[in-house]
Amino acid sequence: MKEKSKMKFPLRALACISGLCIIMVSVLFTVSGGYMKQQYLKPWSKEYSEQFSDPRVRLSSVGLLAASNHNMQPWRLVLDKDDPMVFYLYADSSRVTGEVDPYARQMMISQGTFLEYVAVAGKQEGWHADIALFPDGEYDESRLLQDMDTKPVAKITLSDTQPDKSPLYPAIFLPDTNRAAYQPAGLTAEQKAALESLSQSDQISVRLFDDGDDLEKIGSYALQSASIEAGVSRIMDESNAIFRANERQKNKFRYGYSVEGQGTSGFMRHILQGMLTLFPSLNTGGSASKNFINSTRTSVENTPAYAMIITSGNSRREQVESGMLYSRLILSGHGLGLAMQPLSQVLEEYPEMELPYTEFKETYAPAGGTVQMLFRVGVPAKNAALTMRQDVRSLIRK
Repeated sequence: MKEKSKMKFPLRALACISGLCIIMVSVLFTVSGGYMKQQYLKPWSKEYSEQFSDPRVRLSSVGLLAASNHNMQPWRLVLDKDDPMVFYLYADSSRVTGEVDPYARQMMISQGTFLEYVAVAGKQEGWHADIALFPDGEYDESRLLQDMDTKPVAKITLSDTQPDKSPLYPAIFLPDTNRAAYQPAGLTAEQKAALESLSQSDQISVRLFDDGDDLEKIGSYALQSASIEAGVSRIMDESNAIFRANERQKNKFRYGYSVEGQGTSGFMRHILQGMLTLFPSLNTGGSASKNFINSTRTSVENTPAYAMIITSGNSRREQVESGMLYSRLILSGHGLGLAMQPLSQVLEEYPEMELPYTEFKETYAPAGGTVQMLFRVGVPAKNAALTMRQDVRSLIRK
């Protein structure tokens, strides 16, 4: 009789523990918003653009799938009232990340990524997109934010053309960034040649680095700059302010960071989101800094090649053109079986980053050139998740 009683106790304890675990998982799933529809993913559907009869809106609904700094999607659209084939792209001054991007260089690159996606989508749909950069002149840097609101980055004029089923178009609907580990095998000669050939100007070039010494040196810069950034509280606070911890926040804002961008997907996404919603300190302060450094280290240790976009100068036009080139690289990379992830910390221009930034620039872009983008390239070990996107109608300025 005593032996039977002893057996019942652990079984009861196990049942209680199992019940508590089920309750905890259920609570986390509910807090995460696991039962909510993911409105922020609707733009990724190929059918999303079909609801818009205006070709300007239709193409812009594809353009917003482009990569942008901190996933801020800093775009504003103005539809010409007199010409149904003309629209204008403005930089959204309310989406400037002033701490990490004080000179709005990344902001301008993000304008270019959007424009290239619009051009590729236009070819697919039978529209030639003539893109005139800064039609009203470049910004007065002394009143940068005001000029962003009053001077367009680009005037886009559409004209009928024969539809061109570009191999780049399907890649638009794939994630633009993959932060997972990349397979150790380096890029093939064909892959390198294909990527390096995408530059269409003497003022801008693509350079690939896959030699052991280069990998070590660039990886060292990436880790050093990540450690610096992790130690600057105002930078980390800026990033944390645009982190969306659960489905409710993602549906409300539809831009910024989320756990998907860090590689968490499936059911575990809701567990992590629930924990971060109940315990926000898990993603702030020292915890956020440690997670950021560890994530960068994982990226560096699993990178077979780095790439840079380098311009001869650093004009606003060159910055936008760098973004257009980056979009071509992303879309072409998908066709080559490659993924990419920016590692931009060493290129950021706030005071604490000045020393590594200067060293890096002098090493890789001497004689007045500028490294506009640094990113890792390789065959991903796993697919990336789709991230938040706004409804295109929210970008249209009346």
